[in-house]
Amino acid sequence: MGQAAKNPQPDAARSPGRASLAALSLSALGIVFGDIGTSPLYTLKTVLNLTSGTPQPEAVLGVLSLILWTLILITSVKYVTLAMSIDNDGEGGILALMALLGIKKHQRPAIVAAGLFGAALIYGDGAITPAISVLSALEGLNIATPALKPYVLPAAVVILGALFAIQPLGTARIGKAFGPIMALWFLSIAVLGILGIFRHPAVFAALNPLLGLHYLLSNGYTSFLVLGGVFLCVTGAEALYADMGHFGRRPIRLAWSGLVLPSLFLNYAGQSAIVIDGASTADNIFYRLCPEPLLIPFVILATLATIIASQSIITGAFSMTRQAILLEWLPRLRITQTSEKGYGQIYVGVVNWLLMAATIGLTLFFGSSDHLAAAYGIAVSATMLLTTALLFIAMREIWGWGLLLSGAVAGIFLCIDTGFFLANLTKVADGGYVPLILASLVYGVMLIWHRGLMAVGRVFNEQVVPVDEFLGMIESKNIPRVPGTAVFLTRSVRDTPPVMVWHVTHSRALHEQLFVLRIEIQSVPRIKDSERLSLTELGPNFWRGTARYGFMERPNIPDLLKEARAQGFPLQLIDVTYYVGRETIVPKEDGKGLPGWQTSFFAAMERNAVHVTAFFKLPIDDVVEIGREIAI
Repeated sequence: MGQAAKNPQPDAARSPGRASLAALSLSALGIVFGDIGTSPLYTLKTVLNLTSGTPQPEAVLGVLSLILWTLILITSVKYVTLAMSIDNDGEGGILALMALLGIKKHQRPAIVAAGLFGAALIYGDGAITPAISVLSALEGLNIATPALKPYVLPAAVVILGALFAIQPLGTARIGKAFGPIMALWFLSIAVLGILGIFRHPAVFAALNPLLGLHYLLSNGYTSFLVLGGVFLCVTGAEALYADMGHFGRRPIRLAWSGLVLPSLFLNYAGQSAIVIDGASTADNIFYRLCPEPLLIPFVILATLATIIASQSIITGAFSMTRQAILLEWLPRLRITQTSEKGYGQIYVGVVNWLLMAATIGLTLFFGSSDHLAAAYGIAVSATMLLTTALLFIAMREIWGWGLLLSGAVAGIFLCIDTGFFLANLTKVADGGYVPLILASLVYGVMLIWHRGLMAVGRVFNEQVVPVDEFLGMIESKNIPRVPGTAVFLTRSVRDTPPVMVWHVTHSRALHEQLFVLRIEIQSVPRIKDSERLSLTELGPNFWRGTARYGFMERPNIPDLLKEARAQGFPLQLIDVTYYVGRETIVPKEDGKGLPGWQTSFFAAMERNAVHVTAFFKLPIDDVVEIGREIAI
């Protein structure tokens, strides 16, 4: 999951030299690969628990083949090769892909719905990832010192609580260590895997995909259940695509092919080898690879790796939330920049504490990684299925591929994703309902907020007054003009906005210089400075400006006014008053607006959203609020 970032500026990341390529690849290890890199802690153990009785060598090799080829087909081919070649001005992930295909083309509600629900599903599984990862790591203590078993769950809760508690402080400093720690992790699990392979070298036969197919076709319903467990090995694959904008394609591809994939291959093969050799599957197979004297240090390393994986999920949730806010699918939330150097170093308090409550609640409710595995995967498998559908459209429209070629390529992944999704549906009764409920709640909030904003926008556009009529009214009523510049923020796209009319009605005065400003968030991550602001002179000393921002940018109105002055708008920056509306949302009396419960919910979100003054970084002493009632 996630749009995590602890990175150089994205533009620099897209064409790195050799030195920076190595540095970016190392950084990517700590951000992009935390989830998929810690999946060996629980994947094979979960899969073998789904097989009937004591795993036979043929079954172990069949399962291993399925895991290895899932990593190849889903991660290497679908995401690293194919999806990362389709970007929205360098950005990846399902929200960026939705913006590229759905918003740019307009009137494509099905694409927008798919992208939004895919993003909401990521929130759902995002609450489970830290819980299952940290619990899996600490369960190594059960093998090292069985007497510590009662303390595993409390320790996991303490670690997770501390992780969320430090988020307001930012992770810029400790983030520098993430890459080296994860590099040590991958090298260590590779070495452990090699040690395990020595006990049964014939395990390399699993590289033959026919072994996996044979297992699927010869074990009936059991093999179908096993697919749901196999899928756990690629739950972090979506993050590869989502984090592309932070590091660029080349560093992620280099880190994946050069270190991550070989390490995962070796470790899964080593675990399988010791199972065939007779190792117990009653507890965590992963830790059976580790020599007993090194077990405690390795539990510590595994815990650090899972904390890093959890941090990536949290940071990714913050970043995805900011994108959704700017694309007007979530209410304005307070976003704190925790580092001046890294754009992705942000903190969103509401998201942090809600995630903490959900994660710790799930940890206590399920109690072990085995039980959490039953709830894990269904949301990500659904997101991957939706991503495949969007990639098919992108092949046709972005790459210009023919229907036959696009259908053949997308069809292969559609079959694989559908199989995993259906297999994960069997988990619904055992806990899979949890991420689905969480995702449905997030999606509902997104939908109601956006519908409310659209309704408010329609009301504003119905209440605009033509500029000539407004200026004539000013002159006919002898409205005095006072020195200075008034900046009116508005959602209206034409003429004189209602907020200006209401200001004149109540104050019976108007500034000499008038500037109506509308902010547009485009469906691209960033806008060139040369295309940021367009100005139109509507009348004497009456200007309209449209400011464009990408969904990865931070609007800053005072800085924008400097650009307006450079383009010819005659204003004194020290003599500006900002006028903004404070809406009170009510239902329409005729009942023709939004359903009453949606209006009430939207009104509650509007009241509690961060005000535009803070969101657009307006100087609070220079802001005048005008209250008005809006019926939607």
